[in-house]
Amino acid sequence: MYDFHTILVAFGLTLFAGLSTGIGSAIAFFMKKTNTKFLSIALGFSAGVMIYVSFVEIMSKARESLTEAMGLRAGSWVTAAAFFGGMLFIALIDKLIPSEENPHEIKLIEDAQHEGNVKRKLMRMGLFTALAIGIHNFPEGLATFTAALEDPSLGIAIAVAIAIHNIPEGIAVSVPIMYATGNKRKAFMLSFLSGLAEPVGALVGYLILMPFMNDLTFGILFAGVAGIMVFISIDELLPAAREYGEHHLSIYGLFFGMVVMAFSLLMFI
Repeated sequence: MYDFHTILVAFGLTLFAGLSTGIGSAIAFFMKKTNTKFLSIALGFSAGVMIYVSFVEIMSKARESLTEAMGLRAGSWVTAAAFFGGMLFIALIDKLIPSEENPHEIKLIEDAQHEGNVKRKLMRMGLFTALAIGIHNFPEGLATFTAALEDPSLGIAIAVAIAIHNIPEGIAVSVPIMYATGNKRKAFMLSFLSGLAEPVGALVGYLILMPFMNDLTFGILFAGVAGIMVFISIDELLPAAREYGEHHLSIYGLFFGMVVMAFSLLMFI
């Protein structure tokens, strides 16, 4: 169904998105204080891209595939069900992760400095955060890979949006480990490796689902991906953006992200 070049591009984009946790690590090592205003705008921008593309492009493609396979009425119902199913799926993952290690509970660089000498606690925090982010990134990898298979230009936009929101997750992993061990290389590697869950998610999804890929499977998967992305944006990106900076900065970022996404989609019509 897909040629080797398309699969390779999709996997490469997923790898880029996942390993951007390493960028967060690098930023943590060279910054003494988090640039909250920039982070607020960037996270809002990422949310804007993901929300706009989910409702305008991904849901549209999912419904088109499902109505083709099942008819207008049934296809529309299944599209909605798959969308909310995706939201429930990622919500369940969040629910199973303790709040202290949840990647949605992103810490500032300064937070670890205030922890004093509780090195064991810091190390545990960093390791569990890495594990939590790894679990959390698995469905994100499948989302990026699936979108890129269908439309590489769409995949680029989603990969960039997910990469932006993976940067503070990289900070959340590396900072406590760095302060616990004093070893920047170890902190960087663990943060970097936590992002590998995204290409692993893409690979597992490809191996399991590709043999069964048709209009029905694709439509359900794509609608579920839209649900995952909207939930991440509402539950993680926007609250984090507001917490990091002024309320209006996150909204400006959201608006700009939607404008950029709309423009990029219109360019390819």
